[in-house]
Amino acid sequence: MSSWTPTTYKTRNWAEYNHSLKQRGSLLIWFDPEMSWEAEASGRRGRQKTYSDAAIQACLTLKVLFGLPLRQTTGFVESLLKRVELDWS
Repeated sequence: MSSWTPTTYKTRNWAEYNHSLKQRGSLLIWFDPEMSWEAEASGRRGRQKTYSDAAIQACLTLKVLFGLPLRQTTGFVESLLKRVELDWS
């Protein structure tokens, strides 16, 4: 049985290779302005929900994706909303 030898590659198009490396660090987060961020009134007694299920799901997805604690996730989402100029609480 022969031993393993690493495969070597020759990069011929350095501009395309460099662009692909830059794209790996690209991040796009899109918030739909039509999305309902605040929860609708339930009509039942007691404290009403503050945020919609979609808003909670978006925040928890970012929390898991970046491995953030809950308070840091809150700050992160607030900064994103401020950056895209959405006036959501």
